[in-house]
This record gives sequence, C-alpha cells and structure tokens, in this order.
Amino acid sequence: MKNSNLFLALPLWSAVILTPVYADEVKEKTKDLLESQQEANKKQEEVREKQTELNQANKKVSVERAQEANKSMQQVSRSSKITGAKVKNTAGENLGDIKDLVIDPVNGQVVYAVVSFGGVMGLGDKLFAIPWRALHWTTPKDHYVLDLDKDTLKNAPGFDKKHWPENSEKWEEQSEALGQFYRVKP
Repeated sequence: MKNSNLFLALPLWSAVILTPVYADEVKEKTKDLLESQQEANKKQEEVREKQTELNQANKKVSVERAQEANKSMQQVSRSSKITGAKVKNTAGENLGDIKDLVIDPVNGQVVYAVVSFGGVMGLGDKLFAIPWRALHWTTPKDHYVLDLDKDTLKNAPGFDKKHWPENSEKWEEQSEALGQFYRVKP
C-alpha cells in the first residue's frame, strides 16, 4: 500500500513542483506572443500610412495629368472659332479678320489663313494668304497678332474672292515668296 501511495504521491509532487515552472513558461510565451502581435499591428499601421501616402501621390499625379491634358486642349482650337477672329498688328491696329483656313490634305496641317483687309462692309476688300506660322494667338485669346504694319499689308501679295491660289503647283511657287515676305519658314 505504501508503494501505491508513493505512486500516487509522485505525480502530485511533480505537479506541485513543475506547475510554477510551466506557469512561468506560459507567462513568458504569452508575453512574447503579445509583443509579436503589437509589433505586427505597428507594421500594419505603417503599411496603411504608406498606402495612404501612395494614394495621395497617385491622386496628385492624376490631377496634374488632367490639368496638363486640359492645358494642351486649350492650345488647340476649332476652325469655327478661328474663322472670323480679328487680326491685329503689334501696335494693336486692326488688320482684318480671318475668313478661312487652308489645310494641307497630305499632312493635315494648316498652311495659311485667309485674312480679309480693306474695303467697306466686305466690298473691295483684298484677301491675303498669311502663313499660319506668322500668326500668333494672344494671351486673352480674343485675336491673332501679325507682326506687320498696315501699309506693308496693303502692299503684300494678295488675291480677290474669285481668284484663290487653289492650284497646288501655284501654291508651291507662292509659298516660298510668302514665307520670305512674312519672315517665316514655309
């Protein structure tokens, strides 16, 4: 019987002696686990902050791209907005208005603007093929500027409404002369 009590007492004593050791180990493991969890939470918060920063940066880039696209769209214009626009010289004197645009069908570029000058109420006015590069759009966007005085424009090569330089061979001949007259490359 004493042996059987010994067998029963041995596990009890083991439990009594080892329980504090196991309890300390469990406490230590729990503490380590909590620290690891806090560290993981901190890293998740850092990741969220970085994601927020990246999202803000992406929004900023998107806004800048949209603004750039809007800016470039403002630098183009419909022909209906150009036709009828006033043309003035650098002194602010009215030189006429744009009656039409002539486009190169091969490259799609505006070759010249037809500017009407002189005459009264459309009668007796003279038309001029002004190379597109010689005209400059003003900042408030209400007229084009041609760096030429009125007297020089009066003597410039022009044509009347019934005799447009439509023939491409004639235009090639005239293009270089007009470029020189208006001081732009054809």
